[in-house]
Amino acid sequence: MNDTLAIDLNAHALSWIGKIHYDFGFLVQKAFGENGLDLSKEQWSVLKRLNVNDGQSQNDLAFITHRDKTSMTRLVNTMESKDLVVRKSDENDRRVNRIFLTDYGKEVIEKVTPIMYDLIPAVQESLTEEEIENLINTLKKVKAKIAEIAD
Repeated sequence: MNDTLAIDLNAHALSWIGKIHYDFGFLVQKAFGENGLDLSKEQWSVLKRLNVNDGQSQNDLAFITHRDKTSMTRLVNTMESKDLVVRKSDENDRRVNRIFLTDYGKEVIEKVTPIMYDLIPAVQESLTEEEIENLINTLKKVKAKIAEIAD
């Protein structure tokens, strides 16, 4: 390989972001399992968004969770089979599916929220407040640059 094309992936911030994302996802799954919750982090992401704005369209949920329509359909199907959500046709446009939390879905949110509120500070406890603030600001710059390049 040409030396100018050789890249040490461990020397790049984006590689570390990906590793942390993967490892944190594993940690979340472990915490859910230890608390008797049959829930994936993807399902938690949808529940969390519905808890803020219940009855969102399936397409909007796909967009805000960065999923394609097909994988969102599979995810909602799985969540329906677990009685976490219910899919209803929009009253004004039958082509639009709206997703609503079930009572059981609301119970799961109440169980998961404290787990996440404990887990995030535990992961960040080795960082000072200043380091956390600097990290967030740095990641915002990277996100803005990605958006600029994507336009």
